[in-house]
Amino acid sequence: MKRVLVFGITENPGGVESVIMNYYRRIDRDKIQFEFLCNTKIVAYEEEIKSLGGIIHRIPARRDGRKEFAEALETFMQENAQKYCAIWVNVCSLANIDYLKAAKKFGIPKRIIHCHNADNGDSFLRGQLHKMNRAQINKYATDFWSCSDEASKWFFGEKNMRSEKYKLIYNAVDPDKFLPDADVRGKYRKELNCEDKIVIGHIGRFHFQKNHKFVLEIMRNLVKAEKNVELLLIGQGELMEEMKTKVSDYGLEENVRFLGVRSDIPQLYQAMDLFLFPSVFEGLPIVLLEAQANGLPCVVSDTITKQIQINDNLYFMKLTDASEEWADFILNTAVKKGRVTQAKFLKSPYNIKLQTEILEKLLSE
Repeated sequence: MKRVLVFGITENPGGVESVIMNYYRRIDRDKIQFEFLCNTKIVAYEEEIKSLGGIIHRIPARRDGRKEFAEALETFMQENAQKYCAIWVNVCSLANIDYLKAAKKFGIPKRIIHCHNADNGDSFLRGQLHKMNRAQINKYATDFWSCSDEASKWFFGEKNMRSEKYKLIYNAVDPDKFLPDADVRGKYRKELNCEDKIVIGHIGRFHFQKNHKFVLEIMRNLVKAEKNVELLLIGQGELMEEMKTKVSDYGLEENVRFLGVRSDIPQLYQAMDLFLFPSVFEGLPIVLLEAQANGLPCVVSDTITKQIQINDNLYFMKLTDASEEWADFILNTAVKKGRVTQAKFLKSPYNIKLQTEILEKLLSE
């Protein structure tokens, strides 16, 4: 059995974590087994990882002390590196490539850096570190993987995209989990007390990248035109309290519901009538794949790569368009279109059933 060391699982069950877990659930674990290097006390999907035979290794985060982090990483690699055929580093920027440096130092032969974002979502300092490390990433990585070509232009630069070691790894999902189900829809809409409402959904960390402020501006205009609208906000993050204040300022307390982190995301899609996602930037958001696997109409910002589009009821709009225009389009076009079947999704490269074998081969080379 080959063993792969995976970095990218945090305490938050977000997009990157979902990508990793979707593949981990389906790989042939008699041939390839994952071990996870984590720097958070809480690890998303920890019990499931253990149930699948995975091992979780914890070291301190660099932000909590550079010396402690460096010493722990050095010790871990010194004791364990020899058993791994590859390290698979999943990140949203190149601000920290110490995992790759240590992997090279201690002899892990295949060192994969996997891009999951199309811009810097953090501080100015991390942005500068990203630029610095991008210039030297070739010294440490042997393979360059990405969620989308557009994201790679910022992440790796076009030179690395021309390398034979550059691969587009699709953020694939299991369509069986998101198959439209009228019974589940009825049950959840009843539990949410929204049976007679137009339900708009959004899933994402409360961070400026996800543009919750604009979501609420759109919602304010939706309610002006149609009182019977409800918004479900799923996720957590540093801007949540600010958004709760804005909901109060807009007088939307009866129309917006904060659901926090949920483990029943597939069922919540069933309750929705439309998925709204006006992000400032993205790599290739997995929630838009899940929503399309469910057949939901999606209205998204045109900052998101066109590679995301599978169904003909996913619509791109400009962030420069007024929130009134978004609201009008949602009510008068997108919602009326309604759900579509899974026919196109099943044939797309985002179907995990078609992609797992490719990933296994790449990890084994």
